[in-house]
Order: sequence, then C-alpha cells, then structure tokens
Amino acid sequence: MKKLIDLSHIVEDGLVTYKGLPAPIICDYLSREESKKHYAAGTTFQIGKIEMCSNTGTYLDSPFHRYEDGKDISELALKSLANLEGVKVVVNEEITSIDEDVFQNIEVQGKAVLIQTNWSRHWNTEQYYEGHPFLTENAAQYLRDNGAILVGIDSYNIDNVAGNERPVHSTLLGSEILIVEHLCNLNEVPNSGFRFYAVPVKVKGFGTFPVRAFTEIET
Repeated sequence: MKKLIDLSHIVEDGLVTYKGLPAPIICDYLSREESKKHYAAGTTFQIGKIEMCSNTGTYLDSPFHRYEDGKDISELALKSLANLEGVKVVVNEEITSIDEDVFQNIEVQGKAVLIQTNWSRHWNTEQYYEGHPFLTENAAQYLRDNGAILVGIDSYNIDNVAGNERPVHSTLLGSEILIVEHLCNLNEVPNSGFRFYAVPVKVKGFGTFPVRAFTEIET
C-alpha cells in the first residue's frame, strides 16, 4: 500500500504568496449560467480564467529563474521532478539561519532534500513575510557539493531576503539543483523512505511555476 501526502498550499483568488507580487485573479471565463445559452437543456460547463504571477502558492524554481541561459520550466526532464528519492531534515524552530552543520551525517546524494522549519504555520498571515528561516550560502554549497538534486523548504524564501543578494538560489540553480518553496505538511512526512513529486505545467519562457507537490510513502 502507498500513502500520498499533499505538500502544497491552495491557490485561490486574492492569495498573497510573496509580498510585493500581485495576488492571482481567478474568475469565470464562461460561467455555468452563461453556458446554458450554448448547450442543450441540463448541460452546463464552467471555463475558468486566471491571471497569476508565476511565484504563487507552492512553486518550483528552474535555472532560468536565476540565469538567462538556464533551463526553463518546459525544458526540465520529468526524471528531475517526479519519483525522486527523498530525505527530510527537521530544523529547530528557533533557528533562522540554517547552516551546513544541519545536513552533516545525512545522505543527500541523488536525493530531494526537504527542509522542515514549520514556518508554514504562519501561511496567509503577516508574520509569514517577516523573519523567516533560510539557508546560508555555506549550506547551499554543502548540498551542491554532496549531490542533492532538489531542495525544498516550507518557508517564505530559501534565501535571506534582508539584502539584495540571493546566494542560495545562485548556488543551487547554477548547478541545476531545483528549488521548491512554500511547502507545507512536512510534519506528516517521515525523515526517509519516501518519493517526492513536484511537477509544474510545461510552460516555455518561465523560470518558476506552481506545482502540486506531494510525497509517496510505502505503508
């Protein structure tokens, strides 16, 4: 038997994911009421319309997000997004700056590394945007040098946003190590023995796009 655990936030009209970026506008393009004019009696359809920044909800960053010549979302191989062997690292909630020592003695080679900070408990509140946990540049370099293939976090940003530099994005995406931000429900995931999935829509010219991230666990 297999158990699936959803690690994604719900995207809804007006949701603010990242402060300063526009919230999605979700509405009907064709409402059920309007569709009555086009179909037989008793037959209705809804066609939705969404105007959305790519950094909305739980999303994946590809190298193109940071580097002009990097792979965009449409160029990512499915094997880099699905059925990845995973390992979870739990970080003390009192730690804001997550350094490399957190990952030592953990096998990350060839794995999706999911970092549980429990910051997702502040989702959709003002507190979510301030003082979030983040990785240091040393931590990113350690994960790169030790063979991680994807890094996910249940926080506002994998980088420290206090300044203008983004060393973690630069280090990981520069080595084609994908990033998933704004995860949730990581407390339901075991530390190992699971597979991770985070597949976006195949969009050309985008470096970031929402995903339905989840884990698969043998029970």
